[in-house]
Amino acid sequence: MKITSISTYLIEIPFETGAPTQALNAHQWRRMAILFVRVETDAGLVGWGEAFGHASAVGTKAFVDTLVAPQFIGRDPTEIASLMGEIGQRIHHYGRNGPVIYGLSGIDLALWDIAGKRAGLPVAALLGGARRTEFPAYASLLRYTEPEVVALMSARAVAEGYGYVKLHEIEVAPVEAARRAIGPKIGLMLDTNCPWTVAEAVAMAQALKPCDLYWLEEPVWPPEDHEGLAQVRATGTIVAAGENATGFHDFRHMFEAKAVDVAQPSVTRVGGITEARRIYALAEAYGVRIVPHCAYFGPGYLASLHLHAALAPDAPFERLYLKLEASPFGDWLEIRNGHARLPTGPGLGCDPDMDIVQRYLVQPVTVTK
Repeated sequence: MKITSISTYLIEIPFETGAPTQALNAHQWRRMAILFVRVETDAGLVGWGEAFGHASAVGTKAFVDTLVAPQFIGRDPTEIASLMGEIGQRIHHYGRNGPVIYGLSGIDLALWDIAGKRAGLPVAALLGGARRTEFPAYASLLRYTEPEVVALMSARAVAEGYGYVKLHEIEVAPVEAARRAIGPKIGLMLDTNCPWTVAEAVAMAQALKPCDLYWLEEPVWPPEDHEGLAQVRATGTIVAAGENATGFHDFRHMFEAKAVDVAQPSVTRVGGITEARRIYALAEAYGVRIVPHCAYFGPGYLASLHLHAALAPDAPFERLYLKLEASPFGDWLEIRNGHARLPTGPGLGCDPDMDIVQRYLVQPVTVTK
């Protein structure tokens, strides 16, 4: 079996936040960019992946179309680990993070989708078997800034069945407002997206102690300052990080520095399922809990579900708290009574609805010989 073509589909789907505020307009983020990667074989099998998108989707797409995808044409799609290792080394001088790795991740997911379809098994079965097909999700809220809006949106998520809420605030007052709104029994996480120096992060960790955070996520700039993260953790704060980490060795350094309690590999950014499962095994060896980062609505979401079901079934699963105008995977993207569900069909379990893809398509490209 050989890979005959690789196509990329960049789509942008409008979404609603449900927030009664104009605060989000500062970034004008009202459309979800999803970069689909479609791998076709001469045996008629087709696999779908997702390369990290959002604001970087156009750049990632260019790298996939012109640099990454051509390396895979004519190759055997069943040789996933060797292909990823060989081609990753061949193009490493273009970068070990960013669009190159994002593109490799998208192709890797598609190859795992093909492997599952070829075997007639869900990807979770190829990873050792799903230990659960439903698991608790957490509502990953956007940044609203205003304490009263943060409180309203947090309470709304809990009313919908979520047992965990994650904020993206950088001040104490909105976090306090959320805790008051949801009460003491709901898990409350805070992702700050790397805003502070180590000294500032230590001070904020102390100030946030009364909020009883389930974890404090990425409090230090730059994110690769693992020793700085370890200093924050030394305050007794539960620290989470990893969405900006790249690959096995980055996580190994993080663990050796005793920087985190919770590791958050992002399957569309670390090198796909192939690299993610190595990171999961490494985390287990170091006694670090894995809770994957999943800010996706494409095949990356489904791949995260399969990894979660097989390798981290007791952790809460991330779901961005917004509503797409249309879902490329139907009800599989929905959270029901606070729980995510695993599609159990072959491969990733569900192909995208091409009517939806075509409706919101920005730029299609196919790479062949």
